[in-house]
Amino acid sequence: MRDFDRLPPELRAWMAQAVLPWSVTSCLKIWRNARASGEGVEVALQRLTQAEAGCLAKWQ
Repeated sequence: MRDFDRLPPELRAWMAQAVLPWSVTSCLKIWRNARASGEGVEVALQRLTQAEAGCLAKWQ
């Protein structure tokens, strides 16, 4: 829980509404890659949403 509490607020909010039970490590990896590439918060959140959609598509 401590790791979750240390996340940026936008990422915590995304995780709170996510359909899948994402780990902090997985989300933070996607987040950091996006931000390191110079992408903004919204694009980083879109990457997370796309990753989740990809995972959900595999289950259908």
